Amino acid sequence: MSPSPSSFERRTVSALASLYAFRMLGLFMVLPVLSLYGESYTGASAALLGLALGAYGASQALLQIPFGVLSDKIGRKPVIVGGLLIFIAGSVIAALADSVWGLIIGRLLQGCGAIASAVMALVTDLTADENRTKAMASIGASIGVSFALALVLGPALAGVGGLSLIFWVTAALGLVGIYVILFLVPSVAPSVKRRRESGAVPQLLLQTLRNKELLRLDLGIFALHFVLMASFVVVPVVLSGPLGLARADHWLVYLPLLGFSFIAMLPFIIIAEKRRQMKPVFLLAISLIGVSLAWLMLVPKGMLWWIIGLFGFFMAFNLLEATLPSLVSKMAPAGSKGTATGIYSTAQFAGAFCGGALGGLVLQLAGVFWVLALCVLVIALWWLAARPMAPPKYLASMLFPLAGRSAEDIEAKLAGVEAVAEVLVVPSEDMVYLKVDSAGVNRAEINQLLGQ
Repeated sequence: MSPSPSSFERRTVSALASLYAFRMLGLFMVLPVLSLYGESYTGASAALLGLALGAYGASQALLQIPFGVLSDKIGRKPVIVGGLLIFIAGSVIAALADSVWGLIIGRLLQGCGAIASAVMALVTDLTADENRTKAMASIGASIGVSFALALVLGPALAGVGGLSLIFWVTAALGLVGIYVILFLVPSVAPSVKRRRESGAVPQLLLQTLRNKELLRLDLGIFALHFVLMASFVVVPVVLSGPLGLARADHWLVYLPLLGFSFIAMLPFIIIAEKRRQMKPVFLLAISLIGVSLAWLMLVPKGMLWWIIGLFGFFMAFNLLEATLPSLVSKMAPAGSKGTATGIYSTAQFAGAFCGGALGGLVLQLAGVFWVLALCVLVIALWWLAARPMAPPKYLASMLFPLAGRSAEDIEAKLAGVEAVAEVLVVPSEDMVYLKVDSAGVNRAEINQLLGQ
């Protein structure tokens, strides 16, 4: 008996989510420990260790969109497997490095395995339109879980075998990812029909970059990952130094903080999505992360004071990580979601690189206080840019085959459907792209109108 379509999709999405999680786990595990254990590398300094921390973001930002475009031309699996092999090579170089420059080269090469856009495109290829939002949410959840696990596993592994062990484990996770993509994920023939939803379209880049609302969100993810990387240049140093916590025991702080902060942010997600209060919750979260960083900057370096500040930081970070992609999806015009997401991801990794590099440099030149002050400044600028943001319209993307009908016919049939806000017909792709009210849409009605 062949599996049902829904069962097939669940297994496929689970496999892709695990692939994404393994890779991100490897990248995140060095976050809480690199500034501590990196001091033993030849030529190490705070500035160079900050550069090593953020280095993967530079190559990720440069190659994210090109790898997605390449996957359209030669197929998803070859690009993903090739990217994982590069990622493994970078991990091995970092594991064998005894100088800080070897560490930086390894981290840069890890980032060259920029497969995120190709994985997301494969999710689009292998899931039905009506299930895609849930599939993307599963991928997002896997990233959140990998981040939480990394902050716990990183200090534990480093306590046993230093940074080298973390990078060997990361290489092994890359091999597991190759097994998943080759044997657990179905193959799909290269196709352009869903190109606009699954990845960036070069012809739409300038048009999307001119969208002020999307630019606010790109600035937001840049700022969020800037302060994440810059903060983790100094937080482990403070935990081990003034707060006197053993390096291998840092997970004892991170684990409960991450768990309780995740629970605390859930009611705000419900208020934002279900009660359609996204903008107030979004601005509140930006304010909370700024206040938390200012708190860490100004309070005495005592464990209780820092636990309070880190709780606020993690709660706001988790909340913003959940709401920003949702806002991009809601605000991207019909047919531009893939391009908007590609630019957003590029901004995210660019923020990680700049945060690590500048955070390390400022730590070396001026100390912990000024790194946190830099983070507060970045968040304040983000809040000022986000405040005029238009409230989102809670629109979701849908797409249908054109099936030889004219654009005029499609637009005339959909004109009376109140839930349809935008219609884009692309004859060259044989597709109709819609933006619809996620609460009021009736897919069966649209199917009937379009003769599906």
